[in-house]
Amino acid sequence: MRILQIGKFYPVRGGVEKVMYDIMLGLSRQKVYCDMLCATIEDQKPGIVQINPYGRLICVKTLRKVAATTIAPAMISTLCKIKNDYDIIHIHHPDPMACLALFLSGYKGKVVLHWHSDILKQKTILKFYGPLQNWLIRRADIIAGTTPVYVKESPFLADVQEKVDFIPIGINPIVAEEDGTKKIRQQYDKRKIIFSLGRLVEYKGYEYLIRAAQHLPDDFAVVIGGTGPLRDELLQLIETLGVGNRVELIGFVSDEDVPSYFTACDVFCLSSIWKTEAFAIVQIEAMSCGKPVVSTRIEGSGVGWVNTDGVSGLTVEPEDEKALAGALISILADESYCRKLAEGAKQRYEEMFTERNMVEKCLSLYNRLLARELAVH
Repeated sequence: MRILQIGKFYPVRGGVEKVMYDIMLGLSRQKVYCDMLCATIEDQKPGIVQINPYGRLICVKTLRKVAATTIAPAMISTLCKIKNDYDIIHIHHPDPMACLALFLSGYKGKVVLHWHSDILKQKTILKFYGPLQNWLIRRADIIAGTTPVYVKESPFLADVQEKVDFIPIGINPIVAEEDGTKKIRQQYDKRKIIFSLGRLVEYKGYEYLIRAAQHLPDDFAVVIGGTGPLRDELLQLIETLGVGNRVELIGFVSDEDVPSYFTACDVFCLSSIWKTEAFAIVQIEAMSCGKPVVSTRIEGSGVGWVNTDGVSGLTVEPEDEKALAGALISILADESYCRKLAEGAKQRYEEMFTERNMVEKCLSLYNRLLARELAVH
C-alpha cells in the first residue's frame, strides 16, 4: 500500500498540517509507505526530506500566499510526475492549491478527502473555488471529517452522506516537566487556574471569557496564552471591566512551555463562538492531561462532540459569559465532581483521540477502499 497525502505546507504551524504530518509519521512507523506533498513556508527549501524508510516530505516552492491560500504551481507539475506511484491520494481540505493540483494531474486512483472544515470566511475565494470544490466532493471515494457532527451538518456534503465517515484527530499525550508545572502553580499562589490557548481573533470568543471573569471568585485566575490582532482590544476590555486581578494575557507560549500550562491548570476553557472552530485540538491536549474542559455548543461544529457534556467537562451556549462562569465555578467548587470530570476527560482521550487511534482509522478506510477495488476486479 502506497499513500500520498496532499495539503498545505511545511514546516508544521497549524492544525491541518500537523494532522497530515502525524498521519504520515504514524503510517510510516507501521511500515506503510506514506509521503506528504506540500508547499514550503519561511526558509524551508524545496526538495525531498526522507523522514524514515517509509515516509518522505516532498516540498515544493511557494510563490506567494493570497488570502491564506498558498500559490505553488510546482505542486501541479510534481504531482503529474509522481501520481502513478500511489494507490491512494489522501487530500486535506480546505486547500484550493492541493485540489487544483489533483484536478490537473489526471490521477485515476482512489481518493480520500479529509474534510477539516467548510470555507466560511473567504467568500470571494469560495465564489471562484466553488466549482472545483464540487468536483473534489464528487471525485472522492470517501470523505472523512474530524467529527461525525461536522460532516453531517456541512451544507456542502448534504448530498453525499453515503460516502461520509470520520477520522478523529489524535495526538500523543501532553507530558510536562515537573519543575515547569510547579513554577506556574507557585506563580499563581494556590489560585484555581483556568487556562485557554489560541489566536487572539474574534471566533475564539475571548471577549466572553474575559467578561465571565466578572462573575468568578477572586481566587480564580484566567490565563490566556496566544497572540493575535485583538490583543490591544482585549487588554482594554480587561481594564474597563476591572478584572486585571483575575485575567492575564500571557502572550506567545513556546512549544516547550505549553505542556506545563496544561498540567498546571485546573480547568481548560474553550470560549469559541463560530463554526470556524471545527474541532479544537487544544481540547484533546487538555484531556490527555486529565483536565476537565469547559467549551461551547457551536451549531454545526464538532467542538461539543469532542468534549462530551457531563463526561469530560461541561458545554455551554456560545457568547454567554454567565454560563461560562457558572460552568467553571460548578466544576471547581466541588472536588469530587472535578475529579470525576478529570477522569472522564482522560478516559475519553484514551478511547478516541490518541495518535494510534487516528492512524488505525486511516488504515481501516484505506483497506476498505482497496478491498472494494479488488472486489470489482
